[in-house]
Amino acid sequence: MTDTRTALVTGGTGGLGGATISAFLAAGWRVVAPARPGTAGRLPTGVVPVEADLTVEAEVRAAAATAAGDPGAPLGAVVNLAGGYAGGGLVADTPFDEFASMLAINLRPTYLTTAAALPHLVAAGGGSVVCVSSRAAVAPFPGAAGYVTAKAAVLGFAGAVAVEYKKQNVRCNTVLPSVIDTPANRAAMPDADQDRWVSPEQIAAVLLFLASDASAPTSGAQIPVYGQA
Repeated sequence: MTDTRTALVTGGTGGLGGATISAFLAAGWRVVAPARPGTAGRLPTGVVPVEADLTVEAEVRAAAATAAGDPGAPLGAVVNLAGGYAGGGLVADTPFDEFASMLAINLRPTYLTTAAALPHLVAAGGGSVVCVSSRAAVAPFPGAAGYVTAKAAVLGFAGAVAVEYKKQNVRCNTVLPSVIDTPANRAAMPDADQDRWVSPEQIAAVLLFLASDASAPTSGAQIPVYGQA
C-alpha cells in the first residue's frame, strides 16, 4: 500500500541511510533528510534535502518544520539513523571526554530530532518514531564503553517516548543491529565472516514496517536485527 505521509530520516548519507530512504520512497513516502553542508549530493534521488547540523537544536527544529510543512503529506514518521562508532581502551584508560563523545554522536541527534518532531506528529494525529540502537547495548564487548553506554541510552530514551506519548497516538520502537554489511565495515573488518552480517536493505524493511500503520499495535519494542550473526 502506498503511503502519502512524510518521513524525517536522519543519517541519510550513512551506510544504512541510502537503503532506508530508498525503501520509504518506493513505498510512496515523502522523505526529508537533514544533511551537513556539502553532503546532500550523497542522498538518494527523490529525497527532500535540508541542510542541518543534528547537534544544533535550532537547525534540527528547522528541519522538523520542513518535514511537517507539506499539508498533502503530513509528518508521520521519524527514523533516527544518525550515529557513529569509535572504539578505545578499557574504562580506566579512556578519558571521559572520549567516552562522552559517543553520547554526543549517538544520543544527542536522536534526542533533538525526536523532541523537535513530536509536536508535529501529535498535531498530525499521531505517528511513529524509530530509533537505532545496537546489539552492543545488550551484549557489550570490551573497549567500547562509550558506544555501549550511548546505545543503551537510546533504548532508555525510546522507552520513555513510548510511555509519554502513547495517549497522543505516537509510538516509539528501537531496532538493534549487529554488524551492518556496509563498504566501510567490510574495509574495517576484512577477515570477518561478512556473510553473517545483516544487510542495510534487511534493516530498512524493518524500519519501514515500524513506521507504517501495519505496526500500529507495537510501541516500546526493542527489535533485534542481527542477520546470521
